[in-house]
Parts: sequence; structure tokens; C-alpha cells
Amino acid sequence: MDRLWAPWRQVYLADPKKSEGCILCDYPKRDDAREALVLTSDETTFVILNRYPYNNAHLMVVPRIHTGDYSTLAAATRAALAEVVERSIRVIAAAYKPDGFNVGMNLGAAGGAGIAGHLHWHVVPRWNGDTNFMSTCADAKVMGEHLFATYDKLRPGFAA
Repeated sequence: MDRLWAPWRQVYLADPKKSEGCILCDYPKRDDAREALVLTSDETTFVILNRYPYNNAHLMVVPRIHTGDYSTLAAATRAALAEVVERSIRVIAAAYKPDGFNVGMNLGAAGGAGIAGHLHWHVVPRWNGDTNFMSTCADAKVMGEHLFATYDKLRPGFAA
């Protein structure tokens, strides 16, 4: 039997700081941005690595306001989020050199949102051939880099 190791999952499952509220509201408030995987933040938005990424460097751009209804966002907030999505693409492109990106959001539980109550945009780098026999035949994804290594690689781009 083959084994796929993902040791960070146990750390997440055993996390004593798990939120009973909204994790997207609570994670940027943590004292340790690296531990929380928050790459950058300001008064309107923040960027966080996805704890269960589709690919390495899969991140989320999140408004600070807690809402699952896109129409409630002010025009200035929508504009700020668009700028942060664009910046995120540039930072990932410089650090990872992907062949393309998937960028989007899932609205509501029926739309596939894992956290339906708090809007967030996914920015997922893609490489030619990143779907292989593991995902096609075994319904498993192999991640080649630990989340903290990804954080350490992307953080300087957001700090600049």
C-alpha cells in the first residue's frame, strides 16, 4: 500500500486555536502571521494561503468585512480586492513561474463555497501537466512543498 504523507493536516486537526466563529475573520487576528499563513493584510483585505491547497501557492484573497453576499461590498472594497488579486498573481508568477492560473470564487454552499459566510477569491497557479495519474486514477493530489515553505517563498513578494 502506498502512503501519502501530509503532516500539516494533523497539526490543523489538533489546533487548540480553532475558531468557533469564522476562520476568515479570526486568522488575521492571530499573533503569528506565519502560523496563521496570512501573507499580507491591510484595513480592507488580506491574503492567506489555503490550508488544503489544490496546488502549491494556492492562496485566497479575502475582504475584512464578514459577508457571503457579494452585492453588499462597497465599490471601494471591490476595487481593493481586484488590486490584491492582481498583486497576488504577480507575486506567485515571480516566485513559481506557473503556466497559468485559475482565479475565482464560489458563492454560497450550493456554489461550492467551503466557507459560505465569508467571501474569498481563490488564486491557484497551474502548470502544464499538473494533473497526473495520482489525481486522475487515485483521486489524490500530491503536494510537493510544505505550506510554511510556500509561505516563506511568497511572503517577501507581498512585503515589497
